[in-house]
Amino acid sequence: MSALNGKVVVITGASSGIGETTARLLASLGAHVVIGARRVEKLEALAANIRADGGSVVIQQLDVTQLEQMQEIMGMAQSRFGRVDAIINNAGVMPLSPLEALKIEEWNRMIDVNIRGVLHGIAAGLPVMKKQGFGHFINIASIGAYEVSPTAAVYCATKYAVRAITDGLRQEITGQGIRVTLVSPGVTESELADSITDNEAKEIMKEYRRIALPATAISNAIVYALEQPDHVDVSELVIKPVVKVNQ
Repeated sequence: MSALNGKVVVITGASSGIGETTARLLASLGAHVVIGARRVEKLEALAANIRADGGSVVIQQLDVTQLEQMQEIMGMAQSRFGRVDAIINNAGVMPLSPLEALKIEEWNRMIDVNIRGVLHGIAAGLPVMKKQGFGHFINIASIGAYEVSPTAAVYCATKYAVRAITDGLRQEITGQGIRVTLVSPGVTESELADSITDNEAKEIMKEYRRIALPATAISNAIVYALEQPDHVDVSELVIKPVVKVNQ
């Protein structure tokens, strides 16, 4: 039996990609998954599949840029299951473009979802976990939290911020029974690139994504961190594809 059997895990951005595969995997291991995203029809389809496989799932429409909605999904998880063992702050957007394109609305959207969304997850989850005396934050960053590339300056800035916020949170809550993990995926199959409107950035991304990890690779890393004993904190995981060079 998995160590995650009976655990309650809230997942944001769960309608596709890493969030979706993580919800499926956790439910298959016996966890109660509480999934949120803006696209309710996607959540409903995912929930139907999870239930058909015997899993436990609750859905909630969620815009992570709205603090009250994050508080609502945490409250629902508490009222339904009596506890929250972990929150996976996964929601993110990636409309890449050169800075000179001045796509300011897209910059603001990345700041709102990628940074403010994580902060809202912390704001909603921290009081719950401190009262419980246990819990686990898993914040999804990117290899863009460690290096910057052309067309990705703002996106990388948001992920650098997630990395800094996660490290600060870990330091501040040391000794309170709450674990904090940063998961930084390399290039991964997802819908993130679908939001790119800039042609130059689209072409760069096509080349970048010639070798990509399946989303399940990231889900497996998340489960690894969650399954560790309560006294073990996996602080940081960076997951990259293996590149094979033809001889």
